[in-house]
Amino acid sequence: MLELRPGCECCDTDLPPESTDAMICTFECTWCARCVETCLGGECPNCGGDLQRRPIRPAAHLGANPPSTQRVLQPGLHRS
Repeated sequence: MLELRPGCECCDTDLPPESTDAMICTFECTWCARCVETCLGGECPNCGGDLQRRPIRPAAHLGANPPSTQRVLQPGLHRS
């Protein structure tokens, strides 16, 4: 099951479970669509993999399967 990390690793923008702006790689590194386009060139800087839109977990399943609360931030990555 996906962790659904709460924010962009680049700019720390909130990315709640229903966000359509969340992008992930196969390791679940999480980025906002703006940083993917402006900073990352569509590629995960951690693994070199491509980034795809993160699926939305239906609200009815969030109680039993909550999103992660652990934020991951990489200081200095944001360049715009």
